[in-house]
Amino acid sequence: MNADAAHHTYAVQFDENNQEFSIVGSMRPQRAEDLAACAALFEKSLRSVKGNFYVNVKRLVRLNNIAFKVLADMLVKASGERPDLRISVITSSVVGWSTRKFATLRNVSENIVIEEYDSEFYPGQAFVEDSDIIGLLRTQTKMTWRHERNILPRHGVRPGMAVADICCGIGDFAVLFQKEFNPSRLVALDHSKPSLAYAREVASDFGVQGIEYVYGDASELLLEDNQFDFVTCRHSLQIFDRPELILQELFRICKPGGRVYVSNEKNSHCLGEPRGESIQWTYNEVAKIVAHFNHDIEIGPKSRRLMLDAGFSDVMMESFMVTNMDGDPQDFADIVEAWRDLFVGKMSSMRGDDPDFVARFRQGFDDHVFAALHPKGYAGWPIWVASGRKPL
Repeated sequence: MNADAAHHTYAVQFDENNQEFSIVGSMRPQRAEDLAACAALFEKSLRSVKGNFYVNVKRLVRLNNIAFKVLADMLVKASGERPDLRISVITSSVVGWSTRKFATLRNVSENIVIEEYDSEFYPGQAFVEDSDIIGLLRTQTKMTWRHERNILPRHGVRPGMAVADICCGIGDFAVLFQKEFNPSRLVALDHSKPSLAYAREVASDFGVQGIEYVYGDASELLLEDNQFDFVTCRHSLQIFDRPELILQELFRICKPGGRVYVSNEKNSHCLGEPRGESIQWTYNEVAKIVAHFNHDIEIGPKSRRLMLDAGFSDVMMESFMVTNMDGDPQDFADIVEAWRDLFVGKMSSMRGDDPDFVARFRQGFDDHVFAALHPKGYAGWPIWVASGRKPL
């Protein structure tokens, strides 16, 4: 059901299978009576549910006081009439006021609970939002950009495009992209506030203007359909437990005929010589420990299938190897040392690994650093990139 566009633009629907009543858009009525159709659907939905009733407002981006009073009255009335129900209001931190506003209802009825669904956005979120990882991300982009600046045009990038960089992290890729390809518009979105703050500083330091930095949830983008000629999402599907949701959103915001570009890893294929056996063992264990936290750092070669399943056509795919020979070998060693601190110092500790395992696990990273810095050594980190076209 769509609302009257003269005063507000929103849509409400009820998913019977999930017992979820959802509101999307902007709800700013002039009178309470303007929401009569919404209230009627809510009442109808209420009659058909048992147990848990979900009221999803995580994509309700605007709400005036009249609308909030109507929704609050509906929820409080429902909690009184149906004491058998647990009414869960699903909010999002992306819409800053949402949780604070609806949280007041917890004081009215114990049957109403507020769940900020992205408060634990994905398992292990703290690892990739840790400010200590910023240096690692900058060095990684420095080394991958040498390859990607030549790869991107093969996947359709041209000057003057409207571009979105979803899961932009610290924004250094967006800055490089802006300088190299001069897009007509560039939106850089991430769910980490520290990363976005750093991204704005980077752009300011380098005098780069025109990048729109946006705080957002990649699986529930507050961006309209069919906006962008080219959409990027780098090293991110591998750290979400449901990457298909991200691809659905990338598909939605891409214009028909435009392309979505993703990059991901298969960490068990990291390699090095000398001490190759130790290095191989450790990176096989990296894949397992990441899987323990519901990430898939082996997802790189799966990208083509995932994109086809998401509805993309003309899927292109290639891979490249970042090595200790791409510039200064110390850069590669710095990346591995940061990985060691993340996987051994944090993830392994949280998983509760025993000291013997931790020592061997750590040694493989140290051996990878040794290979990177050895005058006759070779160390590699493979990346898969894929892009698909949104059908016309």
